[in-house]
Amino acid sequence: MKSLLAALRFLTIVPLPGVWGTAEEDLARSVPWFPLVGLLLGAIAAGLAWAVALVAPPPVAAAAMVVVLLSFSGCLHLDGLADTADGFLSSRPRERILEIMKDSHTGAMGVIAIVCVLLMKFASLAALNAAAIRPAVLLMPLAGRCAMVVHMAVLPYARSNGTAGIFFRHRPRWSALWAAGVLAAAGWIVAGPRGLVAWAMCMALTLLLSAYADRKIGGATGDTLGAVCEIIETVPAVVLALAVQGGAR
Repeated sequence: MKSLLAALRFLTIVPLPGVWGTAEEDLARSVPWFPLVGLLLGAIAAGLAWAVALVAPPPVAAAAMVVVLLSFSGCLHLDGLADTADGFLSSRPRERILEIMKDSHTGAMGVIAIVCVLLMKFASLAALNAAAIRPAVLLMPLAGRCAMVVHMAVLPYARSNGTAGIFFRHRPRWSALWAAGVLAAAGWIVAGPRGLVAWAMCMALTLLLSAYADRKIGGATGDTLGAVCEIIETVPAVVLALAVQGGAR
């Protein structure tokens, strides 16, 4: 229970009472709970999408869902995306990249990365009708959190010290299989074959991003976790939007 609460505290801005889930050991053991927290967030987003789609046109509903998805983490993962883009796209050596990522200021590459990801989320969701947007927003936060688990499972922590290093203390390899299985099952249940296509794309892109991070800095950091979450969160919406477009031809 404490590790579940720790996952909720880390992945969301929900103000949980008490001190359960605040200890470092609870955080270290919270990784296997990430998929279930993602599924909970997806269920909330799907319910809100259903309500918004009843009264708003697709572009407005899409914009509202982008804001909802960002609000779950208080834009924490988006900040990681910006820091990762600033560092990785700086064409600097490893140690300098890590320094840039630690800088609280956001550079041009970070801003561009944020704009690209948010634009892709909005455009993809806006292309979906009221029925299709619900499975998309259910899978999006789940995909992002499952990708974080896989990213941690396949890479070591790149820094000698840092807050995110806590999560790399107990990162059983089976947690990656568990995360992949949860996402595959959810994809099939809510979107059928299209959901499995989205799952395959999520897993493939997660591994590619992990390989890129390994080449650039030799592992993962808290910022790369956020970047992977934001990028992979976009994939289900894009896949379902392309499927809808292809079916309309």
